Amino acid sequence: CSQLKRLRVVRCYEGISPEAFSEAFKKLPQLEELHLYFTVFGKQEIEVAGRFCTLLKSFKLNFHSYEHPRECDDEALAIAESMPELRNLQLFGNKMTDDGLRAILDKCPHLESLDLRQCFNVTLAGDVGYRCFERIKDLKRPHDSTDGCGFRTVLFPGEVGSDFEYVLAPPDFPLVYGKNDYHGMTDSSDIDSLDYDDYPDPNHPDY
Repeated sequence: CSQLKRLRVVRCYEGISPEAFSEAFKKLPQLEELHLYFTVFGKQEIEVAGRFCTLLKSFKLNFHSYEHPRECDDEALAIAESMPELRNLQLFGNKMTDDGLRAILDKCPHLESLDLRQCFNVTLAGDVGYRCFERIKDLKRPHDSTDGCGFRTVLFPGEVGSDFEYVLAPPDFPLVYGKNDYHGMTDSSDIDSLDYDDYPDPNHPDY
């Protein structure tokens, strides 16, 4: 386990405590790729991963996106401070702003690939946009196409300015996601009807 270089976690909605992550990441000093899909992983967890996995070169944190998200740079700042060796970063649907992106560009000098799709608080205006276009070899912008990425559009309780809004989510989510739904499944019949072949493939090149 101590020689593990690649780790992918999919649909860990309930989250794992920072303490549990600390114990796990202490045993993964050779980890170079950490890819998370629809998994609760916030500021503290990012800091823990960066502290113990100093060789990390690829980090992906993908969750459903909001059309009108609230602004939050906590995760971006944690990445900037704890993952300086990153070459590849994907933050699909993140709530960061240009300030968070600027911090990442400042503290991750080796970054070559950056996926900002569905990060609608990022404008790429002014110097931060110039730096991205000048330096990043493979840049996906917030409004770039998500075709082929394995998500579906659903109606979801909004965060800012609306009761509901359209978001991208796993394909097994119902078309309308309500407060009483359990992880997007309204009852056992939803589980029985899932086509697991349609589940987002973490091996897809867009992930």
